[in-house]
Amino acid sequence: MLLKLLIISHTEHYQTAEGTIVGWGPTVTEINHLTKVFDEITHVAMLHRGEAPPSALPYTSPNIKFVALPPLGGQSLSAKMQLLTQAPKVLRTVSRELKQADYFQFRAPTGIGVYLMPYLTWFAKTKGWYKYAGNWNQKHAPVGYAIQRWLLKQQQRPVTINGQWPNQPKQCITFENPCLTDAELTLGETLAKTKVFSEKLNLCYVGRLETPKGVGRIIEALKLLPQALKQRIGTVHLVGDGPERPNFEAEAKKAGVDITFHGYLPRKAVFEIYKASHVFVMPTTASEGFPKAIAEAMNFGCVPVVSSVSAIGQYITHGVTGICLLTPTAQGLATQLEQVLGMESSALSAMLARQRELVTRFGFTHYNTRIKNAILSQFESNV
Repeated sequence: MLLKLLIISHTEHYQTAEGTIVGWGPTVTEINHLTKVFDEITHVAMLHRGEAPPSALPYTSPNIKFVALPPLGGQSLSAKMQLLTQAPKVLRTVSRELKQADYFQFRAPTGIGVYLMPYLTWFAKTKGWYKYAGNWNQKHAPVGYAIQRWLLKQQQRPVTINGQWPNQPKQCITFENPCLTDAELTLGETLAKTKVFSEKLNLCYVGRLETPKGVGRIIEALKLLPQALKQRIGTVHLVGDGPERPNFEAEAKKAGVDITFHGYLPRKAVFEIYKASHVFVMPTTASEGFPKAIAEAMNFGCVPVVSSVSAIGQYITHGVTGICLLTPTAQGLATQLEQVLGMESSALSAMLARQRELVTRFGFTHYNTRIKNAILSQFESNV
């Protein structure tokens, strides 16, 4: 019997000049690996016009089908109105595809979730689960996100979330977001053992170039470092893009260290940045779950210097597996960077060694096993 999965998300997709559908790399890669659990996968998500970013990837299996939704979402009034006017079309598409599926996975939070989640909760008979990728413990979430999180707390179906929280509802299961293949984990373990910290240290950041993610704080912190420690830094690699990039580039010229802006890069090129780097920096204040970039960077031998936001502080133990910023300010980051740049090579290498058990939890094999044992088994036991 074929096992069919329907995934519903807001993941950005594009059509290349050759007609190939490509989507945001991390999500597409995760779905490609889910073909080891499900025989057929349909992904209902948003198709955008224009050129795909280098981070976009194609599906690797003919058993994955993409079904397009119009690009929806945004903060403007017109975007919110379009979200509502397109609701009938979105609901019809999802309803049609649900009839063909054995299970569904709805990926929240997202704008369409405001009406799709009530529909799935009260009207859909298909077995399924919800994946909440945001900050489960966010204090002042946007109204739409807060509504979706409330609905998930009332669910009968399983809900996968980032982190472990007090009074966590029984249907909410702590889950790591996968991002590493078995081969990448093996390679990373070897590289971590051979990474040299005795020479200049390269720093890196991977993600959206925006203020909430902490890019400005990284640049300001570098400005605050004593000149002697600036000499300890090789190159600071900033991977990603965003509307604020020109401002960041202007400020970076005043930092007194070599800062390179790479824009968006393909997955393999990002991994080459990790391999060449020693410290991964992300002083974010954004609504994070647990950014995959942290796990990827750790796998390839980077010591994380990150905010204690959402579930991040549950994984990165300060001084043990990395550095956690309780106050993600430029001054706070500068103080911690001074500590890292002044550490003995042996202390930094020991941090890498202590990361391995944590990193393996972000492997696709581990994720697929948990999908079977923690999600699908629940439905089988209820038959």
